[in-house]
Amino acid sequence: MATEPVKGCSIQASLDVLGDRWTILILRDAFRGVRRFDEFRRDLDIARPVLTERLKRLVEHDVLARHLYCDRPPRHEYRLTTKGIALSPTLVALMRWGDEWLSDGAAPTVLVHEACDHPLDQQFVCWECNETFTPHDIASRPGTPAAPRS
Repeated sequence: MATEPVKGCSIQASLDVLGDRWTILILRDAFRGVRRFDEFRRDLDIARPVLTERLKRLVEHDVLARHLYCDRPPRHEYRLTTKGIALSPTLVALMRWGDEWLSDGAAPTVLVHEACDHPLDQQFVCWECNETFTPHDIASRPGTPAAPRS
């Protein structure tokens, strides 16, 4: 039995744009520097129509931008937008969760700070208190509802 999405839920709205395996893997590749249709296709072994639809949706939602790189024949590449780059912590969190819970603690990919080559950590920080905290310290309360979409 299908359930109705929770009105005003940002998680549901995010899943409407990002909520399938292929979209997340396309984003992973985009963060790794993959930009061209054939590169995505080759790396992911994804069917052309599926890749076409996912790229179109990501462009429509301004997560990726389509740029012409060749006039004859017309060829485009896909680059992360500011909105797309903002998804980095989400992908890192998914990766870390997979490392801990699905890979016996192994880390097939290690993220490092490029400037010093030290492994990165991902934490919650309250900039007001200047303290780190855990998910147990988070509370939620009603915020400002989004304007209805037309």
